[in-house]
Amino acid sequence: MIAHLQGKLVEKTPTHVVIDCGGVGYHVNISLHTFSLLPNTDFIKLFTYLQIKEDAHTLFGFVEKSEREIFKMLLTVSGIGASIARTMLSSLDPKQVTQAIASADVGTIQSIKGIGSKTAQRVILDLKEKVMKLYDLDEVSMLQNNTNRDEALSALEVLGFVRKASEKVVEKIVKEDPEASVESIIKKALKNL
Repeated sequence: MIAHLQGKLVEKTPTHVVIDCGGVGYHVNISLHTFSLLPNTDFIKLFTYLQIKEDAHTLFGFVEKSEREIFKMLLTVSGIGASIARTMLSSLDPKQVTQAIASADVGTIQSIKGIGSKTAQRVILDLKEKVMKLYDLDEVSMLQNNTNRDEALSALEVLGFVRKASEKVVEKIVKEDPEASVESIIKKALKNL
């Protein structure tokens, strides 16, 4: 397997990059998260995952090793293919994916295009223990923080704010103060929206 590629960035789009390694150009599929983390230099290094199928060999690249590990975990779930896993990591950052799985947040996982409620539940059922162990997460605090976060997001949505914009602001607030109450999250979010 190809573990990583290091070379000159020849082409860059939100869905793929082409890296020249010793005169050979590798077409590497990437998530929007990786795209946002790509350096502004010509020389890059990506951790890769090579998917081999009967009709294609497809390379997926990640700036962070942790994102690659989450991608590989998602592929073990029945009903999740490489394109859905990549879509999930494009819609949510790796930390949000692990938090959604650890806190059994079906709504967040189901919000990804191509994932229905049964698949979302299967993702949680199959990966929750792995994620909790791997990232050493505390289930109780995850659920409590997630509930406050979700209630604040719902309230902001009712007030007419776009969910995507609200999520970024609320996520930042929760990261700064994990013990924040729903009311304080909403008040701080209103100041930043």
